Amino acid sequence: MFNGNNRGRDRDERPAMPPAPPQQSSSNSSKRGMFSVIGPDVTVTGNVTASADLHIDGRIEGDVNCGSLAQGADSQVFGNVTAESARLAGAIEGTVRVKQLTIERSAKITGDVEYENITIENGGHIDGRLKHMSTVQAAPVAAPRPVEAVSTAPSPFAAAANE
Repeated sequence: MFNGNNRGRDRDERPAMPPAPPQQSSSNSSKRGMFSVIGPDVTVTGNVTASADLHIDGRIEGDVNCGSLAQGADSQVFGNVTAESARLAGAIEGTVRVKQLTIERSAKITGDVEYENITIENGGHIDGRLKHMSTVQAAPVAAPRPVEAVSTAPSPFAAAANE
């Protein structure tokens, strides 16, 4: 049994199994738990769009568009920010449009903020206007006023009145 007389036979007599095909996952489940990080030593010049969650510790010179944003206290964004949810702790110069927004005490925003739900920690700084999204979306558009006709031609009635 253990005497080593198996020199002619393969060690493993089981048939080889083909490798399993890669699992196909939906786009939502494949993004769950994923995030992208822009580190403190990184400067991005241009717009940033992320399908996964985004964490910014560096500097962005452009617009940011993502599902969920976490901004570090020492980070800077020079552009507009659009997200479903965000926790802002750094500096932003531009319009912020976020449904679920938390502004931490170290945050400094220079620009208008559009939100659905907002929390501003004591010390958080906003230099701009706060607008609830329902107000922004439901703002009525003024109907154009009718134009009054003005004629510069002489009136035929004016000549008859002078006679």
